[in-house]
Amino acid sequence: DVQLVESGGGSVQAGGSLKLSCVASTYSHVRCGMGWLRQAPGKAREGVAGIESDGSTSYADSVKGRFTISQDNEKNTFALQMNDLKPEDTAMYYCAAGRGGLIPSVYDIWGQGTQVTVS
Repeated sequence: DVQLVESGGGSVQAGGSLKLSCVASTYSHVRCGMGWLRQAPGKAREGVAGIESDGSTSYADSVKGRFTISQDNEKNTFALQMNDLKPEDTAMYYCAAGRGGLIPSVYDIWGQGTQVTVS
């Protein structure tokens, strides 16, 4: 089975930056749509950024201009660069493989999650 493994979460002060990385165990799934989604306590899971198989990207309005999703096919990885972090960005972040975009239901393979805390 394909596995996705996230890393790079942590605690940071408001205004700081973090870079999340996700490694896919199977190369072909890096060519599918990939996304970063998050879930804060008591809230529904939401899409943060997505990248489709053609390379097109999408971002939630709340993170536009601050977050950047990228993909490295040769290394089977994709990443989320998060700048100017805000306390409302605090959540468990998941990478996922599927059709791409921001809707959680289009993703069928999920990583275990990495916690991001902004104070």
